[in-house]
Amino acid sequence: MTVADSFIEVDSYQRAKHGQFISGDVFLSRKVEPEGRMISVLSDGLGSGVKASVLASMTATMALKFTASAMDIHDSAEIIMDTLPICSVRKISYSTFTVVDMASNGETRIIEHGNPPFLLIRPNGELHIDKTEVRPKRWEDRVISFSNFDVQREDRIIFFSDGITQAGMGEYRTPLGWGLDSVDKFVREKIDRYPYISARELSRLLVARAEEVDGLSAKDDITCGVVYFRSPRQLLVMTGAPFNRAHDTDLAKMAERTPGRKVICGGTTANIISRMLNRSIQIDMRQQLHSKVPPSARMDGFDLVTEGTLTLGEVLRLLEEGFAPEEMRSNAAVRLATMLLDSDIVKFAVGTRINEAHQDPNIPVELDLRRNIVKRIARVLESKHMKRVLIHYL
Repeated sequence: MTVADSFIEVDSYQRAKHGQFISGDVFLSRKVEPEGRMISVLSDGLGSGVKASVLASMTATMALKFTASAMDIHDSAEIIMDTLPICSVRKISYSTFTVVDMASNGETRIIEHGNPPFLLIRPNGELHIDKTEVRPKRWEDRVISFSNFDVQREDRIIFFSDGITQAGMGEYRTPLGWGLDSVDKFVREKIDRYPYISARELSRLLVARAEEVDGLSAKDDITCGVVYFRSPRQLLVMTGAPFNRAHDTDLAKMAERTPGRKVICGGTTANIISRMLNRSIQIDMRQQLHSKVPPSARMDGFDLVTEGTLTLGEVLRLLEEGFAPEEMRSNAAVRLATMLLDSDIVKFAVGTRINEAHQDPNIPVELDLRRNIVKRIARVLESKHMKRVLIHYL
């Protein structure tokens, strides 16, 4: 497998300062096609609350747009600084930023201003990063750092706001804050223990630990972004019976031959595969019952077997609204949504045979046709979570 076969997973997690309803940190990502680049920006607005959020949003949006364009990165950094207002008391810019621009072949450039230095974690190896520091002509009191290097598979770039490095500041054990060295040690220990931990889970663990250092009451906005360069993790989701019953065999062959994890959504779909592969379906009696989501089942060779449209509808809601799986009761929808987020390439095999039960006018209006729910899930996964999604109709 070549570097070109690798996938760039990007995810983030954040906590707003205690007492605030909105975070003053902003994290944005954008996939640039056809170059195959993934650009991620973390901006930290001065202070907290709505004002900080607005300025951080403006900074992150500009940085994302300029980096995606052909504009010189030095010029774009100066334009951002020219645009941002200056704090009348502290005489500093109202927002900091870190930009990570990674290509599908591993070529990476990073721009930093004001945020803590990024961490590059390479399992079983070290990589020295040369940083070029530039003082813009119009802003000689400020420093912008530029880095250019190539990543390898399993490399991770972790970057964060100072709410992480300064967590616990003023406390007996951490008078100067948690510190970059302690953050680096924590991240390496987690990766040593869980070598294939996802960007999503690693960012959550780091933010949770910083909040713990802060006495479980965040004294500043806390945000962490992780870019993970790895072999793609594939997931096949089969839902709905093929339009032509003669194609039931094709569905079963797809289930057997497709690599990666596999999920069946729908009782009819599960029965077809059970019959064609001669495998039994067993209701999972270990799970907790849920009022909105039917229970899941088990079948040899499959990671999850669920009910169809109701479960997919709940998965769509979870993905659109955002959720933390560890904070919710585990059910089939939560498990499937978690699997989708932990995968890089998601393939939906959607049967187009009409299920008369879903045309019943007594069914709630939000219960859309299966194929439309799948399309909406695909849009969320691609736009919000940067996944690669394929839909194959049968």
